[in-house]
Amino acid sequence: MIPGLWLDASSWDDVLPPLRAAGLRPRPLTMPGLGAPGDESAGIGIADWVAAAVAAIDESAGPVAVVGHSGGGNVAWGAADARPERVTRVVLVDTAVPHDGGMISEFDVVDGVVPFPGWDFFDENDVADLDAQTRARTAPLTRSVPARVPTDAIALHDERRYELPVTVLSGSLGEEEFRGFLAQWGRYADEFSAIRDTEIVRLGSGHWPQFSQPQRLGDAIAAAITRTPSVSSPR
Repeated sequence: MIPGLWLDASSWDDVLPPLRAAGLRPRPLTMPGLGAPGDESAGIGIADWVAAAVAAIDESAGPVAVVGHSGGGNVAWGAADARPERVTRVVLVDTAVPHDGGMISEFDVVDGVVPFPGWDFFDENDVADLDAQTRARTAPLTRSVPARVPTDAIALHDERRYELPVTVLSGSLGEEEFRGFLAQWGRYADEFSAIRDTEIVRLGSGHWPQFSQPQRLGDAIAAAITRTPSVSSPR
């Protein structure tokens, strides 16, 4: 389970009970360099985050489902590309797969790191279901991200990734809306369309359902992971 930017393994805490109740063994990760000062994290890029996720796959017994939230979806897809023979499904929480050479996004760099910009930075739709109490509780949990990570280009190599089933747990967009929105993004849409088996599930949440609707998110992740992959034709 790979967090989005600024979050560590504890961001999944409230999502774990429904996963365990479904018989799954979740392993939340904290990415390298999170919270480290700029002089210590300057050499850490997206490849290091992918390598950390791949190491977790290699340390696991049996097949693995990879879950990524937001920018963590880039890491999840990179790890799946590196170990397609080990991954049974990729679950993306309110994000999409990157194409080869794609990046997460660009944010201000301060003292050599990307600090959490605060909840007010984000679009209202993204944070609408985060009440004041939740925002106050979670903001102190955030930590800076190594400066290179959000803008590093991800490298994808193995076309077997397209045979892996992918579930998108979209916060506010239904399937038609999600595909229509993604169609505006060129190579991102091409990458998604190349995947043989995809599904989009609308959560009815903002961008951080692990904080606003953890039970619903956990149930949705569990349902995706335990679902039998379809044999439908490519989309």
